[in-house]
Amino acid sequence: MSDLETLQAEANQFKDDFQRILQEVHKIIVGQERVVECAVTALLAGGNVLLEGVPGLGKTELVKTLGHVLDLEFRRIQFTPDLMPADIIGTNVMNTGPDGAYRFEFRRGPIFTQLLLADEINRATPKTQSALLETMQEGSVTTGGVTHQLKPPFFVLATQNPIEQEGTYPLPEAQLDRFMFKLNVASLNRAELNEVVTRTILQRSSSVAKIVDAARILQLRQVLDKVVVADPIRDYAVRLVLATHPDSEFAPEKIKRYVKWGASPRGSQALIRGGRVRALAAGRAHVSTDDLRNFASESLGHRLLLNYDGQADNVSVVDLVKAVVEQVPVEA
Repeated sequence: MSDLETLQAEANQFKDDFQRILQEVHKIIVGQERVVECAVTALLAGGNVLLEGVPGLGKTELVKTLGHVLDLEFRRIQFTPDLMPADIIGTNVMNTGPDGAYRFEFRRGPIFTQLLLADEINRATPKTQSALLETMQEGSVTTGGVTHQLKPPFFVLATQNPIEQEGTYPLPEAQLDRFMFKLNVASLNRAELNEVVTRTILQRSSSVAKIVDAARILQLRQVLDKVVVADPIRDYAVRLVLATHPDSEFAPEKIKRYVKWGASPRGSQALIRGGRVRALAAGRAHVSTDDLRNFASESLGHRLLLNYDGQADNVSVVDLVKAVVEQVPVEA
């Protein structure tokens, strides 16, 4: 079997696993097809996800279901204003050894897991939020001058409520940038809400099967690295990100008027990583421009910093990203 045939076979297996994961998650989660698709895409690509939506839409349930379907060790941290960094990463405690001598021993915190739910992350202070920066980028924790590696694969899925802002601390740009996708969880429609209420009243118990495990996820990542990203496709991702900067030659008029600072290089990486997953999920071994455009809003929206006019006019970052996608030509 040639290398091309092997890659195509791996793409077909990836497609099968991807669809089975989606089907299994939807046994528990009603509706939210786009959110589920993007969350699974980010996890398979090795990215972190920020879920934003009002209470009661199933954000926490989605993360728990993903933990079961992907067979990952799962822990949840409820972020509160009095939460300290040591409550997340752990701390050094003094113990007495067999020889009677005192020595420091590191007690691991709940962050030592594979799938971490940071529930209502914006309720913790910036100091506590910053405890996640290293882990989200490098998959490690450094304390007392010693670096501890987390068990791969490691993901952070965080939630926040966009309405109730009293007693919250906005996430700094450095932390937002470490989320591959930011997903807006919309309200359910009439049929979906009826289904949720029916399940609740009848107390129907649903169970999900384990579709893949940690080892298989790491294998799927290796397949992702083989997906072809042609030079024009890579350049298109770069131009999309540059177009979010107001001083760029590619920037649309709306970006120049309302944006103070555009997306970082991680935005390009998120576009390509998401595009690779989408390509394989369709049984293809190459990324297209449609794959990149498909995740533009989730990859770039939370990386835009509005200027004063943008904030005063209550401009939607989704509309700004849409303007970028519409006005940046596919061919340079």
